[in-house]
Amino acid sequence: MTDETLSGFRQSIDNIDAALVFLLAERFKVTQAVGRYKATSGLPPADPGREEAQIARLRGLAKQADLDPEFSEKFLRFIIDEVIRHHERLAAEG
Repeated sequence: MTDETLSGFRQSIDNIDAALVFLLAERFKVTQAVGRYKATSGLPPADPGREEAQIARLRGLAKQADLDPEFSEKFLRFIIDEVIRHHERLAAEG
């Protein structure tokens, strides 16, 4: 038995999930380039001031989009932590 309404919702969710994966892949391509630049320029892997500014900016955008700002901060923090881990690895590799 199929529920066409539910199937339609799920198809949209699947499309959104695919778009998120491609957006994250593109974001990480850019942050990898940033990490390589930082490593060759002797810059630290993390930039706490930038991170705080981004979190504040995205919390504001979340509020505008009627999305829980706490969720958006947790999501961004997860991404930032992963980026820093990549930058630390790149710095260690020289």
